[in-house]
Amino acid sequence: MFLDDFHTVTDDRLCITAEQASRFAKCIAGDYNPIHDADARRFCVPGDLLFALVMARFGLAQRMTFHFKGMVGDSVPLCFAQHGDTVQVTDANGKVYLEVERGGDITHDADVIEAFTRRYVAFSGRNFPHYLKPLMEEQGVMFNPQRPLVIYDSMGFSLSRLDVAEAGVAFAGATLDVSGKRGDALLQFKMTDGETAIGHGSKKLVVSGLREYDPPVMDAFVEKFMNLKAHYATAE
Repeated sequence: MFLDDFHTVTDDRLCITAEQASRFAKCIAGDYNPIHDADARRFCVPGDLLFALVMARFGLAQRMTFHFKGMVGDSVPLCFAQHGDTVQVTDANGKVYLEVERGGDITHDADVIEAFTRRYVAFSGRNFPHYLKPLMEEQGVMFNPQRPLVIYDSMGFSLSRLDVAEAGVAFAGATLDVSGKRGDALLQFKMTDGETAIGHGSKKLVVSGLREYDPPVMDAFVEKFMNLKAHYATAE
């Protein structure tokens, strides 16, 4: 499957190296959040890679909610286990990193799951600057450009049907609630089949270390971010 290059399985434990995680973020999700760089001091595996692995292993359900409970580091042996309508991703000590609630019908059609996963992950990877920058500018806040910290908190969606191989995933609005140095960003999305709506969902992000918005500093950060993205795309 298309995720084979981004993990290994040994003795029923799944491991994701920092290099594999970083390649997934950049090549599949188009996500250049520096926390996913292989050499990042606070490196963590992209939540969207965990999302994709759960989908590939347990199928696509009509209703799914993903709760990200911890940051997965380099090469942590993980257990993916199903308990009734819940899926958990844990380490050898039982620490829960991801909990997934599911409901409705489920499909295990590999082509449908891969197509849906790729489309959602491509949407999700556009967090910054496409969606977050306008939100922060509107609220007059920004993250620390020296240590930007944007964490995946949760995501959920509901589908009216599961024959969604050609489903589109599109942005449907966003809000940012600021409390001190923390911001909770909620990104809404919709799923369509041509012109027909077939589902909706939302994604919550936590933005830490907020400070007063500084246009020249943010513009410089965005320019550097986009240059790195262009450089990586050219190198590939």
